[in-house]
Amino acid sequence: MMGNMMRGEPAQGNVNTDNSDSALKGSDDDMLVVMQDYPSSDITEPIFRLGEKLRSVSQEAYWWRVRSVQTGKENYIPNSHVAKVYHGWLFEGVERQKAEELLRLPANRVGSFMVRESSKEKGVYSLSVKHRSIKHYRIFRLDNSWYYISPRLTFQCLEDMINHYSDCADGLCCVLTSPCLSGTVPSLDAAPQAPPVVMRRNFDWKKVDRRELVCTGSHSGTDNRDSMVSYGVRNSLTAYLSFSGGQDPAQEKTNSRKKKSKSVYVPPGTNLANLDYEEEF
Repeated sequence: MMGNMMRGEPAQGNVNTDNSDSALKGSDDDMLVVMQDYPSSDITEPIFRLGEKLRSVSQEAYWWRVRSVQTGKENYIPNSHVAKVYHGWLFEGVERQKAEELLRLPANRVGSFMVRESSKEKGVYSLSVKHRSIKHYRIFRLDNSWYYISPRLTFQCLEDMINHYSDCADGLCCVLTSPCLSGTVPSLDAAPQAPPVVMRRNFDWKKVDRRELVCTGSHSGTDNRDSMVSYGVRNSLTAYLSFSGGQDPAQEKTNSRKKKSKSVYVPPGTNLANLDYEEEF
């Protein structure tokens, strides 16, 4: 599990007193996401399409001058057609229905998510997650600015909450896997690429040294020819270790990624495995 979990009452000195929304949003460059095709496909071929990521160039009254991250094209788009995105997962002013449209786009997989701030009330957040259907969870805020979905598990900031649920579901529909639209979307104008060519060496079993069936040539005193059998054996051993409790070094490295310090408060006697979450309707 990422970070350190603190059980018991949070210490007074650990309460985050600088947890303002401006601090939460002030660290990233302006990134925008298209909320609806512009212009409408009923009028002409859209310049920008739903879910397309844009980098802001300048803002002029009710318009943004933007550059598409996907195509590199630069143009204007009304501010009513875009939403600001911070940290890759915090979407400003996105309502439930629009969140579902974005999460259903092909670039997203199971576990893709967004934290969305209400367009009607600043500082009011919900978590939307793609599963078998799109699930929504209201994020509540305590007087000391700690956040929670279930009151049994509170977090000092939204980032801590996202880090925690990226490690384990703890009652959500699934583990959070990646921010909405973080997958690679192929350019609409890109020409199809030819499949990669893989060079394969002819293999003559009559010329194989018997010792090469269980080891590579570098260990058998022969030349450095690779043994296809030994490669398969190594894969089998790796699979066996994964079932028998052994840990492959590469897997250990994967499991240890994103180790971040975070503040989590769990009241004594809480069974995290049986948390019940109330969905936002």
